[in-house]
Amino acid sequence: MASQRPRVRLRQAVLAAGELEPVAERLRSTLGLGEPFRDPGVGLFGLENAVFAIGDCFLEIVSPAKPDTAAGRYIERHGGDCGYMVMFDLEDLPAARARAAAGGVRVVWEIDLPDISGTHLHPADIGAAIVSIDGSKPYGSWRWGGAEWTGQIAESKVPGRVAGVTLAVADPGAVAARWSHVLGVPLDGDGAAAGDAALALEGAEVRFRPAAEGAGEGLVEIAFAEVPGLNREGVEVGGVRLRAAS
Repeated sequence: MASQRPRVRLRQAVLAAGELEPVAERLRSTLGLGEPFRDPGVGLFGLENAVFAIGDCFLEIVSPAKPDTAAGRYIERHGGDCGYMVMFDLEDLPAARARAAAGGVRVVWEIDLPDISGTHLHPADIGAAIVSIDGSKPYGSWRWGGAEWTGQIAESKVPGRVAGVTLAVADPGAVAARWSHVLGVPLDGDGAAAGDAALALEGAEVRFRPAAEGAGEGLVEIAFAEVPGLNREGVEVGGVRLRAAS
């Protein structure tokens, strides 16, 4: 019997906002979220944040807390609030790190802690957005969600999960292939619309579609499962469309 492929999960989607609290409050009311975790560690990047749990997945907003931050420059380039980062939980992070290095993908930040290891990949190399490849210990815990998720799997107070993200890019096929290679997951060609490309993960989907003419590349849509009141048409919050999963 062939060995099972190591699991790769979509765990967290991140928005960047010029002002944190208005977007955080809009997200909370739209999705029925609880109180967020505020991670003092993002101060290292000149940021403040709010991290909301939804099932065992997470939705984060980051906002510049001082001038000349990477997130602030990203917001300026995109003309306002926008999608910023996609974070994955991998059972075999060392293999993904090796694939990224072999493919010439630069690392912008990396850390190894007893309960989690993380690596942020340069968006110019991986394409579309900052990608964080992380390895939780035990698998399913998530330090970035707060103390109750650090080194352990907590019981969620808010039902649902992040079921998918959509990235708008100039060349969906090329970017999807790059993400596929680094993450170690196959391309999903079934049912994709012309010009689209997709990756099928455990319980989620990552889709790439052509960027509109004159528009920047990046995270443009987040799909959620089991969130009451959210339909497939969705609503725009923080420069990203939030919708119910198909």
